[in-house]
Amino acid sequence: MAKKPDWEIPLLAQPKPEEFDFDLDRALQSVVGLHANIPEDAYTASILGTERAGSGVLIRDNGLVLTIGYLITEAESVWLSTADGRAVPGHALAYDQETGFGLVQALGRLQVPAIGLGRSSAVKAGDRVILAGGGRRQSVRAGVIGTQEFAGYWEYLLEAAIFTAPAHPFWGGAGLIGRDGTLLGIGSLNVQQVVERDNPRDINMVVPIDILKPVLDELLAYGKRNKPARPWLGLYSAESDKKIVVAGLAERGPAAAAGMRVGDIIWAVRDESVASLADFYRMVWASGDAGAEIPIELLRDGRTDWVRVKSIDRSTLLKAPRLQ
Repeated sequence: MAKKPDWEIPLLAQPKPEEFDFDLDRALQSVVGLHANIPEDAYTASILGTERAGSGVLIRDNGLVLTIGYLITEAESVWLSTADGRAVPGHALAYDQETGFGLVQALGRLQVPAIGLGRSSAVKAGDRVILAGGGRRQSVRAGVIGTQEFAGYWEYLLEAAIFTAPAHPFWGGAGLIGRDGTLLGIGSLNVQQVVERDNPRDINMVVPIDILKPVLDELLAYGKRNKPARPWLGLYSAESDKKIVVAGLAERGPAAAAGMRVGDIIWAVRDESVASLADFYRMVWASGDAGAEIPIELLRDGRTDWVRVKSIDRSTLLKAPRLQ
């Protein structure tokens, strides 16, 4: 069962009501704690763990909670907790691999207000925001650093991710609330930004809310996108010295089955040279739906070679959600 968070943000970093033109405490009530349990034999258990904790945001009065998808992937049970310590069970309703969003349906009354969806496309550098993990004591007063393309090593791409600082220490599923009191995105990652004198600082990457709006009805109706899945290779890739390097291989994934190795440099896809990680993903996804065979040219030990990777739908490896 979910528990009330026992951590607090330092007082100086907590948001203050006088800094915002809306009812701060009411908006923060929409952010709930989330605890998910995953079977030990689940595909993602060894990667993401069997117990996952974070936050979610109530976006509809009927109990619909928006969170980040990795918290609820393959969950067999989900619990939601309010800032005042009440807990209700939830059902992992949907997970969208393209955006990274997850949806949970509360199976009891949360008795907190839903928050409205804002316009993340209007966000600009310097905007004052809140990254909320619950009430004021679990929320960070932050600023928007900017928006830009983000390519994740796990075959994931956002056209306009939002970056904020200072970083929230428990960012997963946290709600990004704008100056008008609406929801602008959901916290996904902690990353590092190099600033003056090459000193890195921790910042948060937030998935923008605008990319949820066109697919929300599909996710509610089908639990996923109502279209063929993108091809998935089972690669963990990184950019190094302007090259795309295979940093890891998913267990039982197509790339491993095709003979790709850690350290391989991805040189081309279908005779088109690869310039960046985002470029690589776009080329793979443009090759067809899941099941398409992807020809990839590799540089290995100073020599080039071709492999043909038979892609799959990643969801076929995942356990379906259970209804509690």
